[in-house]
Amino acid sequence: MRDGIFAARAGIPAVAILTAEFVVQGGFVAKAVGMPSIPRVIIEHPVSGTGHENLTRVAAAVVPELITALSGKPS
Repeated sequence: MRDGIFAARAGIPAVAILTAEFVVQGGFVAKAVGMPSIPRVIIEHPVSGTGHENLTRVAAAVVPELITALSGKPS
């Protein structure tokens, strides 16, 4: 969340990527730092330690959502 906010504040189009386990916490962080409406894409949890093949699958699956979020169009 903070990386996405940092990029957005620097003028770089950004989307925060969160795993499903941290959606609520991400919302709190976004609100606390003054950017509650930063676009977000939610991925499955966990991804860490699930192997290269799974990370590749998750990354490929999330690309369309990232593009939609960066375009500013509702999904």
